[in-house]
This record gives sequence, C-alpha cells and structure tokens, in this order.
Amino acid sequence: MSNNEVSAEFIDDYIKKMAMESEKNRLQLLDNSLIYEEPLVGFASGDDPIFSQYKTIIGEFHMTPRDALEKATGQTPEKVSVISWILPVAEKTKATMRRERTYPTERWAHAREFGEVFNEFVRAQVAQVLTERGYAAVSPYLSPSFQRIVSDTDRTSNWSERHIAYACGLGTFSLNDALITPKGMAMRCGSVVVGLELPPTPRKYDFYAAHCPFMVDGSCGKCIDRCPAGAITEKGHHKIRCFNFQTAFADPGVKRYDLPRIGCGFCQTGVPCESAIPWGLLKRPGQGSTQ
Repeated sequence: MSNNEVSAEFIDDYIKKMAMESEKNRLQLLDNSLIYEEPLVGFASGDDPIFSQYKTIIGEFHMTPRDALEKATGQTPEKVSVISWILPVAEKTKATMRRERTYPTERWAHAREFGEVFNEFVRAQVAQVLTERGYAAVSPYLSPSFQRIVSDTDRTSNWSERHIAYACGLGTFSLNDALITPKGMAMRCGSVVVGLELPPTPRKYDFYAAHCPFMVDGSCGKCIDRCPAGAITEKGHHKIRCFNFQTAFADPGVKRYDLPRIGCGFCQTGVPCESAIPWGLLKRPGQGSTQ
C-alpha cells in the first residue's frame, strides 16, 4: 500500500489504535482508566439503498452519505463509502451502574461526558487522515449541515449514528431504541463518509431488531424495569420522557457531579444485552441480509 492508498484494514487499525493509545480515551479526572474498550468498525457502500430508505423510515430530512459529503466538500466522487464504529463502555464503568436504580454513578457520568469528547476526536481524526491522503471525507455529525430535529413528540437528527451503524452491519435496534452490537448496547457510535470504495460489512440480520429478545418474541423486557423514568414500556421508548428525565440531572439542585451533562444509561446496563448479543434468549437469531 502506497502512502496515499487507504484500505479497510488501515482504517480499522487506525481507529483501534486511537482508542488504545489516546489520552482522550481515559477518565483523567478519576483513575485514568479506559473510557472505552477496543472498538468495532464496519463499512457500507454510500449508495446502499438502505440510506434512501432512511428518508422514509426516519424522515425526508435525513441525509444520504452522498448528501453529507457533497454538502461538506462540494465534491461528487464516483465511489462513496461509510465508516462506522462502536465504542464499548469499559467493564469497570458498567459494573458500577448495575447496582444503581435512580442516579448514574460518577464513573458513568464522566464516561458519558468525556467519552463523547473522545468520540468527536475520532470523527475529526478519521476525516482528517483521509483528507490528507487525497480523499474527500467528512464526519456528518461535525459538519455545518448536521441538524437536530425536535418536536413535542420526538427527538431525532438528519444523521443518525445508530442507523448508520445498523447499515454498516454493526448491530440491530432494541425495545429502548438503542443498538445491540456484538459488544452490547452500552456503547457510543460515530461515523465518517469518504469518497473511496471500501468493502461493505455484511449485515447478518434480516430484521431491524433481530438482536432484541423482546422485539423477536416478547421475552426479556429487562430494560423496562431498569428505566427509572418509566420511558420504556412494551410499546417502546418514549424519547421526550427519557430526555426530560436526563435533563433534570443537570439541574443544580439535583446533580451530584460537577459536569455540564449527566447521561442516564440504566437501560444499557444490568440487562442481558449490556455487553453482548443475548443469543441465549433468542429463539431465532436472524441470519441473512437486508441488502
């Protein structure tokens, strides 16, 4: 591989090396331990029909990879690919949350706040290293085109990192709207679009919630019991109720830690899908492809 050529292996190694070596992936105000364990990385063709389908599933406002790349760079490459990654929360942090029922632990709060700082760093660095090698690249989440769409009944955006990860073969959705990946749902995800052809990661599922026992056959539902806000029911996830509950953590009269935001995370921990796909609870694992 010449200096300017980029492969899927190069990108995979680059992201994993950042996670293992960057000081930004450390709880520097606590014990300097890892925020995230080794990432998962997946790829999809920017012209995969699923991205057009998202305009119906999510909303017409949702950008396709080509939309995002062209708006950011003004370029229209012949080939476009999407890079997505999963950043699994470290075991030490998850373990502290399993015992809690009403308020996030300090470790979880720090991991949520500074973990997203690291995630943004990964987004920027991946886009930069690809640009330096001569490829048009952008992190849609960090671009001026990124928008949050908020109404009285919903909260979404024009670039959903979870839906991008789903398209890149990294996991399926769950009752609580999170993504259940091979390393579980206690994670964060990010993505970059690049004007380069990369081999797509197979989507080894034929149902959008194939990794969630409740969505498959009505079993489990542990996340319903774990939610202190009552935002998860058998009917699904109430985004506004969830958001309002988490917003209350930032109130000076409520919050316990000196942080601008305090994420929740109860439904991502203390559940069978916390750190893996709960195959033991699934009666049909959902093999196949959505492509």
